Amino acid sequence: MSVPSSPKASPTIAHGLNLAQQEAVNYMHGPCLVLAGAGSGKTRVITHKIGRLIQSGMAPQRIAAITFTNKAAAEMRERAKGLIGKAAKDVVVCTFHALGVRMLRQDGAVLGLKPQFSILDSDDVTGILKDAGGSTDVATARQWQWTISAWKSAGLNAEQALAQAADDNERITAIVMARYEERLTAYQSVDFDDLISLPLKLLRDHAEVRQKWQGMMGHVLVDEYQDTNATQYEVLKLLVGGNPAEGARFTAVGDDDQSIYGWRGATLDNLRKLPVDFPALKVITLEQNYRSTSAILRAANNVIGPNPKLFPKNLWSDLGEGEPVRVVDADNEEHEAERAVARIQSLRAEGALAQAGKQYKEFRDFAVLYRANHQAKPFEKALRKANIPYKVSGGQSFFDRAEIRDLCAWFRLWANNDDDPAFLRAVTTPKRGIGHQTLGTLGVFASQYKLSLFEALFSNSLGSVLAAKAVGSLHEFGRYVNDLEYRARHTEGAEPAKIFMMDWLKDIGYEKHLLDGEDSEKVAAAKWSNVLEFCDWMALRCGGTLDDTAGVSEREVKTLLEVAQTIALLSTISEREKDQDVVTLSTLHAAKGLEWPHVLLVGVTEGMLPFKLNDGADSMGGSEKAHESANEDLAQRLQEERRLMYVGITRAQRSLAVSWTRRRKKGREMVAALPSRFIAEMGLDKATVREDPREKLKALRAEFAQKALTSAAAAAQIR
Repeated sequence: MSVPSSPKASPTIAHGLNLAQQEAVNYMHGPCLVLAGAGSGKTRVITHKIGRLIQSGMAPQRIAAITFTNKAAAEMRERAKGLIGKAAKDVVVCTFHALGVRMLRQDGAVLGLKPQFSILDSDDVTGILKDAGGSTDVATARQWQWTISAWKSAGLNAEQALAQAADDNERITAIVMARYEERLTAYQSVDFDDLISLPLKLLRDHAEVRQKWQGMMGHVLVDEYQDTNATQYEVLKLLVGGNPAEGARFTAVGDDDQSIYGWRGATLDNLRKLPVDFPALKVITLEQNYRSTSAILRAANNVIGPNPKLFPKNLWSDLGEGEPVRVVDADNEEHEAERAVARIQSLRAEGALAQAGKQYKEFRDFAVLYRANHQAKPFEKALRKANIPYKVSGGQSFFDRAEIRDLCAWFRLWANNDDDPAFLRAVTTPKRGIGHQTLGTLGVFASQYKLSLFEALFSNSLGSVLAAKAVGSLHEFGRYVNDLEYRARHTEGAEPAKIFMMDWLKDIGYEKHLLDGEDSEKVAAAKWSNVLEFCDWMALRCGGTLDDTAGVSEREVKTLLEVAQTIALLSTISEREKDQDVVTLSTLHAAKGLEWPHVLLVGVTEGMLPFKLNDGADSMGGSEKAHESANEDLAQRLQEERRLMYVGITRAQRSLAVSWTRRRKKGREMVAALPSRFIAEMGLDKATVREDPREKLKALRAEFAQKALTSAAAAAQIR
């Protein structure tokens, strides 16, 4: 389909965009890379470009906007709807993984997958790996999991991994991987890495599927492009198709300075490859920052300066100089937490940072950011002591709770009877008189005849290995699951789905199961409350009042079985965290993409940020080549840590305080610590950056007390 490339967008679509943003929105006739610095309006560019493409005549359903989290996809869909109106509901806005599910549900049959395949969660994967590797050790299974995930992200299968294994550990892991893949095939299941690697296989090895999807994709927009791994890049290349040099229609939006996920396979090579694979690539740089003051941006630019640049840029802001960036030193972590609380209290008390009439004094205006989860504890204690409400971002996912995983196992089993991990959880939760011995015998029987556990329980030969009573119990369970599956397939809309789920939970006695399993009635009641909330949420999705993570249009009424098939893609219930007035505690990785008026960047010491860089070539023996390799690895790690610091700094809108401790905990010991090299790299004015928030707070309290005395004296005189 030909897309006009008029240089001028309509006044509505171009409204409020700066010149660089307008150029990115209006460039539609070839591959485009938008280098969007922190706070430079990348989501605005993507949503406006969707509007421009529709305005130019492209059908909304031929536009795909791909991002990395369900939350980002939901926000983008909402903003597109606000800009474009009804047409936005037909645009495919989803994560890479959700797009993968969509492709596999439609065309996975050529890979031997039935449409209702299951998506395994991390715990299921660990269990299967323990079985495949003949190990009972969770840590070993987790290590296999990480290695296999890295291989899949790099596009390797078990055979290729074995061929390039560097040592015995890798050889063993590759053999376990082969057995693991066999089990996934038998269970008609995939893991999260498969949601990218299998679509790649579809596009690469099956021409008819590739042509179909290339025909469907008129323009692909990729958000957070710097976070893509090698497999995702290959999927993108095959999706956009056409003549790679000129005809590929895509817009990649990203920032090489914010690439902080190297540990999970993201690679800057994907940015390096773009101009090589697409010589006609148009590169547009967004440097105007709409988030932070000049003082904050200067510190950010200085920190990222020493890193090698793929595409040079320098952020600037017209929000004014603002408050100077502060450096706060402390004796230890507890002292640091006290100072952080004092800073929050003093900023709330003085209101000196008013901007355009807004005070920025709510608790929600503050964030405490750190390198690792364990650093949150002293800050939690200090905030509780000061009666300041807070939330720890990136804590346990709603879907990781045992009671929610129980229900999801039942849903997965309805959707895919061959899902053995789901079968084992459902048949034992709540207990129904089918013991481990019976299940063990069923498992051996199923393996012998290459059947799933559900198929095996209906086998005519099962009576030869199990007593009639055990077979009867299994048959009863199987018939019950089939009945539930039938009813879920025919239950459509919010109210019928809610009634169905409540009847089912009553039928299996799930509330009693929770009460029996907990010593505390309060804990059991909280779990039951989570179950009810989950059922409400599922019902809303059946009623079409919540968007599907896979980008299905709004208001689309679905059956309970259809909704059950999408569960494994969801990581959080975003509706649970609406606009709470609390201080946010978060890791730097979890904070990416977010912003707050006041940020406290804490624990900025050598060894924490940057993290453990004292194990380079100087400390090892071996050849010169080994030294070079170790130093290269060290340089790469330092660059990523510097980008992490840059991400932390650029979360701040109005004020930033960076703190470090002279001593920090290492295991059970207290060790001497040094300020991070990044503090010096910020290039701050030494005369203005030191502060003791406790002294400031004392002075403010004295000032308030004096004002109160003066007011009282004046009132007395009037009387």
